[in-house]
Amino acid sequence: MIKNINKIQIIQQTLNNLNKLIEQPNLNFVKIKKLKQNIASLSPIINHYKQYQTLCTEKENNNKLMTNCDDKELIILLKEENTTLNKNIIKHEQQIQHLLINKNSDDQKNIILEIRSGTGGNEASLFAYTLFQMYSKFAEKKGFIVDIINISTNIKHGIKEVIAKISGNNAYLYFKYEAGIHRVQRIPNTETQGRIHTSTCTVAILPEAMDVDINIENKDIRLDVFRAGGPGGQSVNTTDSAVRITHIPTNISVQCQDEKSQIKNKSKAMMVLRSRIYKIKQEEMEKKRSNTRKNMIKGAKRSDKIRTYNFPQNRCTDHRISFTIYNLTKLLSGNIDILIDKLKNKIQHI
Repeated sequence: MIKNINKIQIIQQTLNNLNKLIEQPNLNFVKIKKLKQNIASLSPIINHYKQYQTLCTEKENNNKLMTNCDDKELIILLKEENTTLNKNIIKHEQQIQHLLINKNSDDQKNIILEIRSGTGGNEASLFAYTLFQMYSKFAEKKGFIVDIINISTNIKHGIKEVIAKISGNNAYLYFKYEAGIHRVQRIPNTETQGRIHTSTCTVAILPEAMDVDINIENKDIRLDVFRAGGPGGQSVNTTDSAVRITHIPTNISVQCQDEKSQIKNKSKAMMVLRSRIYKIKQEEMEKKRSNTRKNMIKGAKRSDKIRTYNFPQNRCTDHRISFTIYNLTKLLSGNIDILIDKLKNKIQHI
């Protein structure tokens, strides 16, 4: 039995999109070459899977025939045929698993990081800033590039919401388990009676979706332009450079005002929009995964508290794997490798 059927379905969908795109007229040589390379890298998985399905169907038909057959010689022949089929089925299973391990459709992608302050007022905003700094330092250690797409602040060193692109080889592989609710327990600077406050932030990690993954037609989006707000360069607040793009079928809305150029803001907003839609399609397919895996790795839903940062006790606990470390200063300085490695190892054995 093949595991990770949802991954194969995602690859099949991506391959379908690639084949549609390569049939479009007026494609330049570079685009055609890139599309052909992507098709060539994904096709072997789907080809093996189709052969696997055909062999499984033949075996199932043989079993049905044997159930209603009184001819002993025919039954012997069918059993011999099934023996051969089983060997070929196992061979294709192994090939598929090998290809999936060495070619995950998302792990190598850049990511869209979204952090939003949750319960806790200003303290939640301060914690959102702390998390963003932690991830930025971790990305820097890995040689990744962090590009802020949109940021909303409410107090000094406080973030209401930040959306950033993190670019680098295997960025999604390193960040994908960070999605969920992060909880902090500490005494705020404004607390006069020494009481510990609890606040939360939501972290979402989206694999960057390209045109070949999600094709958004112009008729399905609504574009609004407006004047950017907040601090900025010489023309940021005086021209209609900010954009808001709404995807009409899903009602997903993305806003970007970080750049002075309306064209650049639109390009960044479309990148985030594609990634959000791609993530939704992923989650729809992943509903079929096992209950064990669902309990271990969760999405960025508000009910999923994945980690607690307790400052008075200098500890951080990941609730998914019941693992605790006692060095918040080191962790918040971007040294989160130990948590990521523990999660990777745990998931590989599920």
